[in-house]
Amino acid sequence: MDILSRLSRAYIEAKGNRWFHYFAVFCRFMLALGFVISGIVKIKGERFASGLSVNNPMGHYLEALHHTEFYYTFIGISQLIIALLLLFRRTAALGAMLYFPVILNICVLAYAVRFEGTRITTFMLLASLYLVVWYYDRIKYILPFQPIGNADEPARKVPLSNQFSFLFFGLVIATLATVVVVNVYLYDIRPGNSQEECTNGCPGNEDPVACQEFCDCLYNKGKLIDECLANYNKALEERTKPQ
Repeated sequence: MDILSRLSRAYIEAKGNRWFHYFAVFCRFMLALGFVISGIVKIKGERFASGLSVNNPMGHYLEALHHTEFYYTFIGISQLIIALLLLFRRTAALGAMLYFPVILNICVLAYAVRFEGTRITTFMLLASLYLVVWYYDRIKYILPFQPIGNADEPARKVPLSNQFSFLFFGLVIATLATVVVVNVYLYDIRPGNSQEECTNGCPGNEDPVACQEFCDCLYNKGKLIDECLANYNKALEERTKPQ
């Protein structure tokens, strides 16, 4: 049996399992909730994550986005529409397709500015990816490659299986744990969500003084993160140079 046949068989078995259906519903509602909250904030004209300082890299981006007037409102309306599409079973596949590129963009942005919310955005991206795969039997007809096997034959003619997949949900938990652990060690320095949070991480940094200067560069001097990181890395290089 080739790999495509194995994938097709695994997909059909998953679609015929009640627990996978429950997980898809859970992902739909959680993802929709995230976009409902952020969408309403934008439609009301308020800055999303208003607690973030303007000098925080993510706060700086959100502040600029907040001042784009009707574009900001447009984003909020779009998020609400996508959330509503996810909530209804008949439109959930379309909602999943629209949600994925949006959350992918947000996730890349979060990592680019070393935002503390990278874990949450990664969780949302993985949940969105699960839904895209889950609705493969509906969206495969518009994909630019040949469908895999007979993925439109999930167990509709037989009762759903109640067998709990310890392997799959164990992998889900392991994946989430991996995301958390990787994010802890991914960067040697992060701006945190505030100056206090940034400086609180300095005692454990390999160069506490350079870390303090990095936080001061961001929050007090208001410089861009790439400039502050360049100064921080330069300080580390000078520290490691042989005397």
